[in-house]
Amino acid sequence: MTLIKSISGIRGTIGGKPGDGLTPVDIVKFTAAYGSWIKSEGGSKVVIGRDARVSGKMVSNLVSSTLSALGLEVVNIGLSTTPTVEIAVVAEAADGGIILTASHNPGQWNALKLLNHKGEFISDAEGKALLAVAEKGQFDFVPVDKLGAIVKKKGYIDKHIRKILRYPLVDVRAIRKADFRIAVDAVNSSGGISVPQLLKALGVKKVEEINCDPTGKFAHDPEPLPQNLKEISKKIAKGKFDLGIVVDPDVDRLVLIQEDGKPFGEEYTLVAVADYMLSKCKEDATCTVSNLSSSRALRDLTEAYGHVWHPAAVGEVNVVAKMKETGAFIGGEGNGGIIVPDFHYGRDALIGIALVLTHLALTGKKLSALKAEYPAYQISKNKIELKDGVDTTVILNKIKEKYSSEAINLTDGVRIDFESARSWVHLRRSNTEPIIRIIAEAPTAAAAEKLAGELMSEIKKISR
Repeated sequence: MTLIKSISGIRGTIGGKPGDGLTPVDIVKFTAAYGSWIKSEGGSKVVIGRDARVSGKMVSNLVSSTLSALGLEVVNIGLSTTPTVEIAVVAEAADGGIILTASHNPGQWNALKLLNHKGEFISDAEGKALLAVAEKGQFDFVPVDKLGAIVKKKGYIDKHIRKILRYPLVDVRAIRKADFRIAVDAVNSSGGISVPQLLKALGVKKVEEINCDPTGKFAHDPEPLPQNLKEISKKIAKGKFDLGIVVDPDVDRLVLIQEDGKPFGEEYTLVAVADYMLSKCKEDATCTVSNLSSSRALRDLTEAYGHVWHPAAVGEVNVVAKMKETGAFIGGEGNGGIIVPDFHYGRDALIGIALVLTHLALTGKKLSALKAEYPAYQISKNKIELKDGVDTTVILNKIKEKYSSEAINLTDGVRIDFESARSWVHLRRSNTEPIIRIIAEAPTAAAAEKLAGELMSEIKKISR
């Protein structure tokens, strides 16, 4: 059993003993802490929604009842997506929101993702304050005549889609005219409702639904990586589709499959959307943002348009903060997470789908042709488990000193850019385990593996 407490929320495996897994006791405890924090900020209303995983209804009932017991009004929008809940928080003028989803984690997991009144993930300081409240456990529940109302509202996915159709850079007429043939794999979660519904609204008539029954019984590992998408890739490779669309259980990550059945690459989803949006940007000065572990391809593309790319620490909340600081036009993460700031500040696969289809419709290109136009990079992801007691700070400092002649960014661990080789490596330590993660990127897979191997060897020497 596993229970992980972080600033962005609480996630764990369902069952076990309190404190070891995400049990009813833990769900109530952390919901009460969140609700108490909302009340301390003068709030009175919280929106909740969930993905389709099997434990969702149980967790939803516990969360709703706990918030009601604190005297808070609960707006429950039911089976939904992460970006839809984020949009609903603002639409309801609520003081916060909780998304019940463990994102790409397997079905035995669930989580409470915590939002502020802007429909954005809570900050580092807010998260730490909330965890402190949870550990004290001194909650003040209201008497029976002060219980908060629980209101169920349907139709927020419809509202989300209508908002997409109104977005200026989404060209419904062009998409309808393109007459796309699309296969969709929604891993039997809420994307099975939202993605086909969006495609229909965009005028796509030929849609093959794969794993779109929202039972929560995931047909394969829900993380949308190539090794988990063999069914849809094999189907598309037969030549009857223009592209494939894959989303994770809470629909905040978008992955594309080319018309030849090959992965477009999750790192390139953001690149494709940015390409389209930057081509339409009329501003003299604009910029893009992605995290330090995302592909350099976005930087290259942004600079080719004459604009500036900014790196952010890993984590959606950090990317959003950097986007606000720099006034970014588009941003996100290399896991297929698209953030369109004038739509809303959250990763949103649905707006990403609409923008990618618009781009393809207006250019008349296939995904494979589009991919061929972008800078080619390959990423190697690794980690080193260290002995207990090893000081990771010392290791990272020595790495920084050894490569001091290269471009170094210390925003989040140590990232070293080897400009002459158009490659980089990012070293991040885990906050919960004696682990250092090593992510390297280079123009070829062999070069990326070699670079990662060199850094891993250096770390092993230092940690002896």
